[in-house]
Amino acid sequence: MTSNLTSVIEISSLNERSLYFSLVIPTYNESQNIKDLVAALSKLLDEYLPRNYELIVVDDDSPDRTWEVAESLTSDYPHLKVIRRKGERGLSTAVIRGWQNAGGEVLGVIDGDLQHPPERLVQLLAAIQSGADLAVASRHVDTGGVSDWNVARRFLSRGAQLLGLIILPGVIGKVSDPLSGYFIVKRDAICDRPLSPIGYKILIEVLARGQVFKVTEVGYIFQERQEGESKVTWKQYVEYISHLVRLRLSLGQFSRFMRFGLVGLSGVFVDMTVLYLLHDPSSLGWGLTRSKFIAGEIAIINNFFWNDAWTFKDLSGQQTAWKFKLKRFIKFNLVCLIGLGLNISLLNLFFNILHIHYLIANFLAIAIVTVWNFWINLKLSWRVTDAGK
Repeated sequence: MTSNLTSVIEISSLNERSLYFSLVIPTYNESQNIKDLVAALSKLLDEYLPRNYELIVVDDDSPDRTWEVAESLTSDYPHLKVIRRKGERGLSTAVIRGWQNAGGEVLGVIDGDLQHPPERLVQLLAAIQSGADLAVASRHVDTGGVSDWNVARRFLSRGAQLLGLIILPGVIGKVSDPLSGYFIVKRDAICDRPLSPIGYKILIEVLARGQVFKVTEVGYIFQERQEGESKVTWKQYVEYISHLVRLRLSLGQFSRFMRFGLVGLSGVFVDMTVLYLLHDPSSLGWGLTRSKFIAGEIAIINNFFWNDAWTFKDLSGQQTAWKFKLKRFIKFNLVCLIGLGLNISLLNLFFNILHIHYLIANFLAIAIVTVWNFWINLKLSWRVTDAGK
């Protein structure tokens, strides 16, 4: 099987009990780290789960021959398995390949670069034994953190999480650190579930498609890499966004979002027209910010009536009285005014700092804010909370 982006992989259930715990270590060019990691994990698990666990190294045919180094350790560590993938790439698919070959009732993953502290496994396993379906090592809870990240890296990490909350709030919001690559999960929670991950963030796929009801988070300090090179590049961020969008489409609300988008296009026309009439030197020549605020509010009113009558017709139809319509309008206006504030900030950034033409800058700002407006309004403005008509 190739690591096709459209591939669907399933984890089978166990016919009979084999082992309690299977921990997958996905690797690529980790020959300098794998020996120390296997030794540390083995020492820990020999004490906590004697003869009741396995370690599975899944290597993507590393040029530094990580797979060969790992295989040389199997005589000393009989619980160690090594899988060498040829013609396949990707951390997430490597993890799933390991789980497919695992015999454990509980499945886990840990990075092969020693940035995840092995000692946290005991707390993660204890959480599962206490009834959790999923136990996640998190950088964003008490006792968690990052060792020496610069401001830019912290911003990118938090920005990626915020983007996830906007696109997939019901999934990303289940944990404080959805980008964690260090977690364990009950096999029953993901067995026979279609998994189709992209890139590095397998946890998001588990949260979205698995039957995960109880989650426990354990804090850990993310360590700086001691040996080898980091594999985080811009490509991983692109894959992350692609993964979020694909999950969003597969989990429903796509047709509603399309209707919301079409209404938004009518709002763009209204917004652009009014902005031109108010701001352009050949017309009234008002200031950009004042013109944009008025244009935005008129577009908000236009969008509300179309969305109420079409996009969310099935929901608004359950509450047809004027008091409910007014309540929806106030909520919609407040949400969109927050979006308008973001829109104005982005417009000024694009126009005054990046020197993009004001109409193009306005269009870009609107596109960015559209996703925010849809999901917040779906969860707030058209959320039916009263059975009254």
